[in-house]
Amino acid sequence: MNIQVMPEHKLSSVAPLKMYNVEKKDVELILVKDQNGVQYTSSSILATPASCTRIRTSGSAEQDDRETWGKKLDFLLSVIGFAVDLANVWRFPYLCYKNGGGAFLIPYLLFLFIAGMPLFYMELALGQYNREGAATVWKICPVFKGVGYTVIIIALYVGFYYNVIIAWSIYYLFSSFTSELPWQHCNNTWNSPLCKDPKHFNSSTSLGNTPYAKYKRTPAAEFYTREVLRLHESHGIHDLKEPRWELSLCLGLVVFILYFSLWKGVKSSGKVVYITATMPYVVLLVLLVRGVTLPGAMNGIRAYLHIDLNKLNDPQVWIEAATQIFYSLGAGFGVLIAFASYNKFNNNCYRDAILTSTINCITSFFSGFAIFSVLGYMAHEHGVSIKEVATEGAGLVFIIYPEAISTLPGSTFFAIFFFIMLLTLGIDSSMGGMEAVITGLTDDFKILRRNRKLFTFVTAFGTFLVALLCITKGGIYIFTLLDTYAAGTSILFGVLVEAIGVSWFYGVDRFSEDIERMMGFKPGLYWRLCWKFVSPVFLLVVVLASIVTTSELKYEDYVFPRWSVWMGWGIALSSMLFVPFYAIYKFLSLPGTFKQRIAYCITPEHEHHLVEEGNVRQFK
Repeated sequence: MNIQVMPEHKLSSVAPLKMYNVEKKDVELILVKDQNGVQYTSSSILATPASCTRIRTSGSAEQDDRETWGKKLDFLLSVIGFAVDLANVWRFPYLCYKNGGGAFLIPYLLFLFIAGMPLFYMELALGQYNREGAATVWKICPVFKGVGYTVIIIALYVGFYYNVIIAWSIYYLFSSFTSELPWQHCNNTWNSPLCKDPKHFNSSTSLGNTPYAKYKRTPAAEFYTREVLRLHESHGIHDLKEPRWELSLCLGLVVFILYFSLWKGVKSSGKVVYITATMPYVVLLVLLVRGVTLPGAMNGIRAYLHIDLNKLNDPQVWIEAATQIFYSLGAGFGVLIAFASYNKFNNNCYRDAILTSTINCITSFFSGFAIFSVLGYMAHEHGVSIKEVATEGAGLVFIIYPEAISTLPGSTFFAIFFFIMLLTLGIDSSMGGMEAVITGLTDDFKILRRNRKLFTFVTAFGTFLVALLCITKGGIYIFTLLDTYAAGTSILFGVLVEAIGVSWFYGVDRFSEDIERMMGFKPGLYWRLCWKFVSPVFLLVVVLASIVTTSELKYEDYVFPRWSVWMGWGIALSSMLFVPFYAIYKFLSLPGTFKQRIAYCITPEHEHHLVEEGNVRQFK
């Protein structure tokens, strides 16, 4: 008799064999395991020939051959590196300033505790217990496997354009290795005749109704739009022209770094994050120390923290807080499930969820001081209000901040430091997204697991080929289209379905039992209520808000044609449709009556023998 028992679980006792009068299902072995002082049972019945009865355990779903993180710190830094990304620097500080300063922290922290942390904890526990990627983890409720493919496809889509931001950062980094930064003056070959030196700007300079942050005739703005993007050479999304070879090389370098960080799995990526996850904190600290010494810095910080409670009466503030906390923590991309699946079975993922989500939010808040101290300096230099220079996104990190750095003594040093920070912020987030794709598909298709290095190369090279569209001379329009539709409503929809699947079909009680088996204690009532009621409602509201608040797709003054908007929704639906299509496929492919098919669809795979006996836990 061949008995497979996981090596980390000590067998404390074996109950007598219970015989079943079912053909081809000979015996069930009930194993009582002692895990952190908690005894529990775990069993399954496998069809075997009469000559050989093969029995295995299935409670924890551990796999003998699955690799694990070299150290606990590898996992923590990987999760922090993924969650702490460019949005922490280029989006949160501006949202906080725009939506009431310190008052914005009220809805932000509220949504962190009632939805952000519970979802974060849920994904870590789900991946760690089942030790599977985003698709195969749904053996707990097979009809929902389609949502696993949804998040894998979305993670792949995000890689298409997110790597382009990293390529821009590398281009800026290489351009900074000069005694005089190229965006300091207007006498470069790419500058237009209308370029204006910012040294000549003051409070009396007329920009019409255009705030300084949106003015496109400064050297820094023209370097980004005319040298990096070459936007003036394209007439729209229909006029892409050829990719720029300089950006192609930078993009190739990004893919090269990603491949050799991931090709050996978590054993290699777990070492890379020691640099990529920690470097941003060093740079932010340096930039903050330098920033607070600049004239006008305190004005910027006061504007950042100014409390305007009246803003809380605006529903848009609450929507933006909910959306920001969701995207900031990174739930729903399959990354947290993939990372946690390489943990040891009894790892305390509860503590990890609290720690890493807290660090992520503190980083967002802390980065605001480094950003707004410099924006205060910019406003002081040009004699304008903070509102004139405050902005978010690419305009902040590729125009306003580089311009401010260029006016400082030692500007080359600070520019190099700043763009290294952007590079490291982006690279480990991109690593996380690609690992979700690789883990999700290699766990589902064993042939890919056996050829992981080749599959990693194909995935990385595939993202490179698609990303070339985003670095053409009209590539910013493709970038904007993907950024708007690839991971907008679709990722919110995916996480909503995931939360419903775990909480209502698999069941919060059963999920809590799984956590108890890993860590020796059940989640408290607070977590169970959040998983079952609060988080799904939160996600539903955010999904509806994202649909209702959808506006005309624009990039600056360019309005996208209707056909491109339909194409964008097609991209969004291409991932979301996996949920209903797979559910229909699963239902039709199963044997039995209508009720039995439903039972098979919502019963964990290792309990399918109970369906034949009419003992379906979900029906009770």
